[in-house]
Amino acid sequence: MKQILEEKELIVLQCIASSNGPIGSWFLVEKLEDKGIQISSATIGRILSSLEKLGYLEKESSKGRVITAKGMEAIDKAKIIQNINYHKRELDRLISTEVLESYIMVLQARKAIERETARFAAQNITDVEIEHLGEILRKQGEKHTQNQSVAEADIAFHKAIAKASRNKVLESLYNILSTLGQQSTLFEFMRAQVKSPYSVAHKEIFNAIKNHDEEEAERCMIRHIENLIKDVSIYWDEYSDSGIKARNRGAENERRYHL
Repeated sequence: MKQILEEKELIVLQCIASSNGPIGSWFLVEKLEDKGIQISSATIGRILSSLEKLGYLEKESSKGRVITAKGMEAIDKAKIIQNINYHKRELDRLISTEVLESYIMVLQARKAIERETARFAAQNITDVEIEHLGEILRKQGEKHTQNQSVAEADIAFHKAIAKASRNKVLESLYNILSTLGQQSTLFEFMRAQVKSPYSVAHKEIFNAIKNHDEEEAERCMIRHIENLIKDVSIYWDEYSDSGIKARNRGAENERRYHL
């Protein structure tokens, strides 16, 4: 089934869905014009044919077309995608800013989501998925040894856990975050700047999930994300302009106090 509808396709589907009966192409053009939407009859014809081939519409004799159950499902999915894209833009705005609170908010969101994906993964992961997770860790270790970025492997590791959770909502929420690839690269850079050692956190998470230890998997994931939060906070204090200015203000205030 087609996952993403183009804007005009969605408009046409919604228009037909709101009708009480079959709609022909010319009536559809007029109905869209009433809504202030200008689409030519030729374009409408092509859209209707395409949507019919996909199984979203069907003809009802010579009266026109009606929407199918698959068409209604496609509308629902399009609305979900629109909502996800909105939140993705909001997350993108947050992670692109240089405000500490915004970084922390993203990490807190990850902690809330991933403590659950880790727990559910420990319940539901298969032997094949365990093998896949172990392979990701092996490649991550190789990249670290070769002084290469492990950001992509980091995303792959967490994404595999989200999938193994068998919770589609949690998986979708993590996928929204994982599309912001710069977040892992950014955190990797920050941790290098504060000389945070290469973490064994992934191995601990992996072992807990492999052993189907739900509570330990959740604890390890929480500890992993909290350490990220700690490293970001240290980086902010040591390297950011705002952190330096805050320290300078503190030193100046202390000097005045002693004077």
